[in-house]
Amino acid sequence: MNTTAPPLRNDRQEAILQAAERLFADHGFHAVTLRQIAEAADVPLALVGYYFGRKHDLFRAIFVHHRHWHLDRAAALDDARRQARHPQGLHRIVEAFVLPLLHLRQQPDTAAYARLLARELLLGSSEAGHPLLDGFEPLVQRFMDALHAALPGAGHAELAWACQFTLGAIGLHLRDERITRLSQGRVRAHDPAGAPHLVRYIVAGLRAALSDPKTPGQRLSG
Repeated sequence: MNTTAPPLRNDRQEAILQAAERLFADHGFHAVTLRQIAEAADVPLALVGYYFGRKHDLFRAIFVHHRHWHLDRAAALDDARRQARHPQGLHRIVEAFVLPLLHLRQQPDTAAYARLLARELLLGSSEAGHPLLDGFEPLVQRFMDALHAALPGAGHAELAWACQFTLGAIGLHLRDERITRLSQGRVRAHDPAGAPHLVRYIVAGLRAALSDPKTPGQRLSG
C-alpha cells in the first residue's frame, strides 16, 4: 500500500509527463525542448507551460510524481535493517535496495523513469535543488544506515564509498545494453534473470570493502 500516493492528473498531464520522461531519459535535460515534449505528447505547446511551468519545473515534476515509490521502498529497507546481524543480513539489505530498482526498469510503465534515474545517477547530478535530493537520496541514506547496522565498525567514509560503487553498478545495469553483445546474444539486456547476479556482485564487493575492524581478517557473512 502506498504511504504517499502521487497526485491525480488528467490525461493530458499524464501524456506530458510520460513524453518528458522518455525524452529526458533518452537525450538528457539540456538536449530536450518544451516544444519537442509537446509534440511527443500531442498537446499544444502552451499547455505544457500551463500545467508545469518552465522546463526545470517539468523535470522536477517527474521525480515528484515518483517520489511516493521511493518512500514506499524505505519500509523494505527498514525491515532488512532489523535483520542486519543475521547471517544473511547483508544479502537481504542489498536485495531490499537493488531489486525494486531493477523491477522499475522491467515494467513498461516505469522503464523510462528507471532510465532517467540511471542517467542522473551516472552523470553525478548533485547540484543544490536537484530533484534526486528530495526523493531518491533519502532512500540512499536509508541504505547507508542499514549497511552501518550490519557492519557497525565501518567508518562513514567507507560507507559512502560503498554506496557510490553500488549506485554505479545499478546505474550502469539500468541503462547499458552491452551485455547482449558481450554474451554474443545469449543474454538479453535487463533480463530479470540478471538480478541475482547483480545482487551477488554487490554483496561480494561490500564484504571485501567493509571488513569489520572488530574481527580482523574476517568479512561479514551475508
